[in-house]
Amino acid sequence: MKKRNKFYITTAIDYVNASPHIGHAYQKIIADILARWNKLQGKDVFFLTGTDEHGQKIALSAKEYGKTEKQFVDEMSKKFIESWKFLNINYNRFIRTTDKDHEKFVQEFVKKIKKDIYKGVYEGYYCVGCEEYKTEKELIDGKCPYHLNKKIEKIKEETYFFKLSKYQEKLLKIYEKNPNFLLPEERKNEIINRIKEGLRDLSITRTNFSWGIQFPFDKKHVIYVWFDALLNYLSGAGRNKKYWPADLHLLGKDNGWFHGVIWPAMLLAANEELPKKIFVHGFLTFNGNKISKSLGNVISPKILVEKYSTDSIRYYIARNFVFGEDGDFSEEKLKEKHNNELANKLGNLISRISTLAERYGLEKCENKLLEKLRLKEIEKLIENYELDKALNLIFEFIDICNQYVQDKKPWETHNKKVLYELADSIKSITILLYSFIPESCEKIAKTFGFEIKSLKDIDKPLKVGKINKSEILFKKI
Repeated sequence: MKKRNKFYITTAIDYVNASPHIGHAYQKIIADILARWNKLQGKDVFFLTGTDEHGQKIALSAKEYGKTEKQFVDEMSKKFIESWKFLNINYNRFIRTTDKDHEKFVQEFVKKIKKDIYKGVYEGYYCVGCEEYKTEKELIDGKCPYHLNKKIEKIKEETYFFKLSKYQEKLLKIYEKNPNFLLPEERKNEIINRIKEGLRDLSITRTNFSWGIQFPFDKKHVIYVWFDALLNYLSGAGRNKKYWPADLHLLGKDNGWFHGVIWPAMLLAANEELPKKIFVHGFLTFNGNKISKSLGNVISPKILVEKYSTDSIRYYIARNFVFGEDGDFSEEKLKEKHNNELANKLGNLISRISTLAERYGLEKCENKLLEKLRLKEIEKLIENYELDKALNLIFEFIDICNQYVQDKKPWETHNKKVLYELADSIKSITILLYSFIPESCEKIAKTFGFEIKSLKDIDKPLKVGKINKSEILFKKI
């Protein structure tokens, strides 16, 4: 049987104790770019994102705002949905861990791995911010490294454990046999070294609050929020797990342990296929400051879109950061990239050629300009998640086109063949940029009379038709 040409990409599901910010958006934009790119390659793409809505932290936040947990998560989840709409994030499903099908799936999964669950008592340090037990070695001056402003709790409670330690050697073999299972290399090595220090069994239930999915074997317990949340990738994969295994999990570096160790161990316990690749990216700061609640609306995706436009933010996110490393979202650099590259280079090319083509028309001919488009290199860079370098090569070709305009002076010669070469090159540029700035590319395609359907269309000559002068796509900011 021929294997289906599919691409299943997931993001971390965002915890709804606080409003969405540009740090959340960073990951979703990259995921959307990769989903659109794979769709242009003709793949059956499924893009899953959503919100994580159970746990003690949610219960405490709801109480703080004087709402029930359900009221609180319903309101907060809407904010994430709205933000991704503003950023033109074209997901296939937005899963919520309070969805009934997910809750049912989690309980069935727990029953499926019953052989690896036992009852016991846990005593140790607990970080409510991470919803995770911490070892003394993980703490910095007695505090969680990700929540230094919060007091760590030492608690003792009855719990059910998952036999994580049972899978230590199997996990190490997975990493050994598949060096690209978790990327980048630095994150993978950190996790491997930590596994080698020894795995402890994982507490997977809680009794000190009730906002969670009921544990099927003991009504006094609710399922640990992380054990619940990780299963969204399976429960959201479609009926009969249509798209599983995931081709790519994207997540932040604070989630690397859960996805690189606990998640594959859970799948091994249930005899499920493992995801093909897990990519752990860095954190963003904002104008040099750590992203936090105190920044408020300044880092809201909605406010940023209203200020700078959807495509400017999407372009800047992909162009300015080395995906995998930490980065700083700088408004000054965003303006610089927008003005120098989107407005001056791309926008100017579109404006000049559409104006001249409308006036003088086009004459179909061989387009030798495309010989200078480094298409194979661009494709390889995107496959390796080096989006910044891919965009650099695309804009190298835009520079070549702009220089060609200056050299050939079609406004003086009225050379329809030169204008055709440039219009045909714009078609190729537009297809390549579509995944990054889809709204603008759809406008360019309409202006030059073609549709964006497939990467293969780059090799197909532009059909000669009436060209209308383009509106100004990228006004300087």
